[in-house]
Amino acid sequence: MWIEKLADGVVQVQTPIGPRYLMPSFLQRVYFVWMFRHFPILPHAVLSHGQQRMIDRLCSEQRFVSMAYADGMEDAPVIGTVERRPKMGADSYSPRRPVVSETARGLAAEARQRS
Repeated sequence: MWIEKLADGVVQVQTPIGPRYLMPSFLQRVYFVWMFRHFPILPHAVLSHGQQRMIDRLCSEQRFVSMAYADGMEDAPVIGTVERRPKMGADSYSPRRPVVSETARGLAAEARQRS
């Protein structure tokens, strides 16, 4: 398994439009095998700054590959998966309503006075 990943492994990147597969160089594959040694899926946010830059650079270089080999008989081994979620700013969240309304506070105070 390790030998196949080192020889022909790809890195899967989950994007909003679906999974993409990156073909890293041999040394990058060695690094990715080490990076994914404990977890097969890692969120982009938990990666170190250097790891994030390497993933971003591979994506920007358009080093995407088709999942099937040319003969169509075998799939490339996936070294690991990086989850890339769209960044959400503070303004994209919906405004929150207060948990306790004024009428509920009044009812709670009224109930305390009765007991």
